[in-house]
Amino acid sequence: MQLDAMYQEIILDHYRNPHNKGLRDPHNGEAHHVNPTCGDEVTLRVTLTPGDGGALDEEATVADVSYDSMGCSISQASTSVLTDLLIGRTVAEGMQTLDAFTELMQSKGKGEPDEDVLDDAVAFAGVSQYPARIKCALLGWMAWKDAVSKSLDKEGV
Repeated sequence: MQLDAMYQEIILDHYRNPHNKGLRDPHNGEAHHVNPTCGDEVTLRVTLTPGDGGALDEEATVADVSYDSMGCSISQASTSVLTDLLIGRTVAEGMQTLDAFTELMQSKGKGEPDEDVLDDAVAFAGVSQYPARIKCALLGWMAWKDAVSKSLDKEGV
């Protein structure tokens, strides 16, 4: 039970003190997502910088992620955690983190999250037991994926 309380505290802390909230320029990809079930919304911007090959591709660095959102504590906190996890990583590493988080959300509470990959995002393990809340937790992540896709499309990848 202590672990659940700690996870709840992480979620509430990110909800009350969101990281990287507020849309910033410049950016090279933006996506707006709405959860039709509950009305949560997020607009997310991503700034990618070219990798070693000089192009925006899977080796590009996620230089910045900013967002504006409204909704429940789960969607807000999950997007805040996302920014902490993905800024400074490559696009490929970000997609691996997205895959690990998605797998956790689909585990129905039975998954064993990898703390080395997910860090504070493991706090959302309990959310996977509530199907109606999974979309809330994934809202920002899906917007991030779309914003990155738009950024890479601009580059012609």
